[in-house]
Amino acid sequence: MADIAFRPLDRLGVAARIARDIPEGWFVNLGIGIPTTVSDFVPADREVIFHAENGVIGIGPAPAAGSESPFLVNAGTQPITLRTGGAYVHHADSFGIARGGHLDLCVLGAFEVSETGDIANWARTANDPTRQIGGAMDLAVGAKRLWVAMEHNTKGGGTRLRRVCSYPLTAKGVVRRVYTDLAVMDVTPDGFLVIDMVDGLTRDELQARTEATLRFA
Repeated sequence: MADIAFRPLDRLGVAARIARDIPEGWFVNLGIGIPTTVSDFVPADREVIFHAENGVIGIGPAPAAGSESPFLVNAGTQPITLRTGGAYVHHADSFGIARGGHLDLCVLGAFEVSETGDIANWARTANDPTRQIGGAMDLAVGAKRLWVAMEHNTKGGGTRLRRVCSYPLTAKGVVRRVYTDLAVMDVTPDGFLVIDMVDGLTRDELQARTEATLRFA
């Protein structure tokens, strides 16, 4: 196999790239997978309030090894910290936040995203780590905007950015932006618009890895 001239981002690199784009003062929910690590990369002097649907407001970076609390976890049961001023709330209140249009942003993982902004992030098999929809459906339609974090292709090289999703949909027409290990793409009325790519990656190489037609900013 020929050497490639570009280096894809790892999962933490994708999370760090997302963190760069979250403005000061936003109220943000982070889904399971790559999104949960986004809070680790927001500087302490930038006020972003992170929410977990199990009832936590004000999530901070992951705790140091050995200092985890079994009573302080996110929706994926991963240990978290609480920033000064953070709070626990009742589960019903937390979902009232998720469903009521109070979140500026939700960042979810996905198996597929279509060029019209449909998202499919349900479990595909009984062996998937998360075997239910959880709060994704509520978050996808309740947040003011939805970004997706995922790897650009499957391990077998299959496409995740599709003309039409091949898996059952979580929600239709809700994704505003997609962050992958190769590029950042806005979802527009004309399909995917590439606004950033990893160094060394060409437009033709990115298109060859994508089923949907790409446009470039």
